[in-house]
Amino acid sequence: MEPVWFTFLNGSDIEQLELTDIEILDAVEEGLRAQGLGETVIEPRVHLVPDPAFKGHFNVLRGYIAPLALAGVKIVGDYVDNYKQGLPSEMALLNLFNPRSGMPVAVLDATAITEMRTGALTALGARHLARPDAKVLGHIGARATSYWNVRLLDRIFDLDEIRVHSRRPESREAFAERLERELGKPVIVTEDWKSCVERADIVVEASRLESPQPLLKTEWIAPGSLVVPYGVHSAVEFDLTDIMDKIVMDDWGQAHAGPFGALRRHVDSGKLNKDNLHGELGEIVVGKKPGRESAQETNLFWHRGLSLSDIALGAAMLRKAEERGLGQKLRFS
Repeated sequence: MEPVWFTFLNGSDIEQLELTDIEILDAVEEGLRAQGLGETVIEPRVHLVPDPAFKGHFNVLRGYIAPLALAGVKIVGDYVDNYKQGLPSEMALLNLFNPRSGMPVAVLDATAITEMRTGALTALGARHLARPDAKVLGHIGARATSYWNVRLLDRIFDLDEIRVHSRRPESREAFAERLERELGKPVIVTEDWKSCVERADIVVEASRLESPQPLLKTEWIAPGSLVVPYGVHSAVEFDLTDIMDKIVMDDWGQAHAGPFGALRRHVDSGKLNKDNLHGELGEIVVGKKPGRESAQETNLFWHRGLSLSDIALGAAMLRKAEERGLGQKLRFS
């Protein structure tokens, strides 16, 4: 057999790619479009919890995008106390394969991919489900994905007011400082959830709870706003879905995948089901379902994170790496 080689992109390579906001959004939207057109396969994510004492778990995401001719598997660790060791809470590897032969194509450090594609999903959901004139963002959480949420939302909406809150004062202060430095606009640090999200046009809940707690109150949500909850453990009140005109997911198949998720209880109880789900974001992207239809709508977008987004963004990185001569060729056999 002839030697088989695959590409390895490490974190430094990916940093040197200098992907623009538009490149990130376009790549993730490409995956959504393929999904909306039925040109993908998405397997529900699975979880590995090595030991509850470690306060973390692994997510395993799997998928296939026909137009890109790539299948992929991402393994990402999610460890809430990693900050105590100076580590990101989420670290990942993405494995890309030739779907026709099963041969490996690439292995990528997917830590940045996870952060970028999560922010891109938040922003693309808002593009279709928030009011076009949305200017006030209330963001709960300061983890790495949070930065890309705010950065890419600001890219689309040119926000006038950004409010942030997180459990630890030092994390929210550092988060705000980074945003101010890189976005060039002031960021308001709030001391509590209410002052962060009340009357906001877009509310993003990316908290790091150790167990479900209804900290995001339904009464704080302004009519006509968009709520994007995606914490590992639910932080929303059970009646939040009652005020929503449209509830959209990235993929309904992920709604039942594993014990985690912001609307886990809603799905398990039947309160959220396939009949009252408005649709998936990919269906909206390709025009099969409408997005926001009036300024009065109050909408919710729940994304659990798609393997397709990882694969699509990984493919874009591979293309740019080849153009720039980045990465290593490693021999598989």
